[in-house]
Amino acid sequence: MFERLARSWELTKASLAVLSADKELLVYPLLSGLASMLVLATFAIPALLAGIGDRLASGEDGARVLGTIVAFAFYVTQYFVILFCNTALVGAAMIRLRGGDPTVGDGFKVAFARLGTILGYAVVSATVGMLLRALARRGGALGRIASSMFGLAWGLATFLVVPVLVVEDVGPVEAVRRSAAYLKRTWGEQLAGNLGMGAVFGVAALVVGLAGVAGLVAAAAMGSGVLAAVVAVAMVVAFVALSLVSSALAGIYSAAVYRYAADGNAGGFFPERLVKDAFASR
Repeated sequence: MFERLARSWELTKASLAVLSADKELLVYPLLSGLASMLVLATFAIPALLAGIGDRLASGEDGARVLGTIVAFAFYVTQYFVILFCNTALVGAAMIRLRGGDPTVGDGFKVAFARLGTILGYAVVSATVGMLLRALARRGGALGRIASSMFGLAWGLATFLVVPVLVVEDVGPVEAVRRSAAYLKRTWGEQLAGNLGMGAVFGVAALVVGLAGVAGLVAAAAMGSGVLAAVVAVAMVVAFVALSLVSSALAGIYSAAVYRYAADGNAGGFFPERLVKDAFASR
């Protein structure tokens, strides 16, 4: 266990080295977050004004159909925005791992070149997501368990879909198939490493939260509204920064995993010993 934790930290540091070389990679998760909020507002505000929620609560058949259509359109749009930015991020990271020096524009060029495939995969993802939610909602306890299991399987099968979309000229269904095939070639350490990086940032978020709470308590004891406001703003900034860095590292890491699965080389930023230990075929 401790060996895996140490390896996860090394993988995090290797990914951080890539991010340090190309800090502009943070632009992609930032734009993804802003665009996602815009999409949410675009769908939520008209839905509230039209009273769709009240009509759904009343059990109208027409409202259910309309609600399903609106929900599907929302999921497709939201997935598209996230996938587009992730594709740009992974595309730029792939250029760096191959020894290049990418710009923000280079990443977006990769994403625009795969626009149709990204939209197709967004439709597939939205369809799977809605089916899993329907299964969980209508299947009772067994449905929730089945939904969780299928959701986990889908997550594993699509772990490398974005790098596949970046590098290989294939459709969305074939991208899922190839992602699953690449994953089978290597042991599950790459997933453990990804979870390990998530744990690192989870601990960091916990530290920020505890420090913020302590600061707010101190501000309350001192009766200082200004200090409380400063602490609150600092907490928000810290959480946003952690989220951006975590998202960027996840994209970099998936690019490295794909490179090793496809080519046997994750790039110069990932030491050969680390790659062999973490990604070795079994």
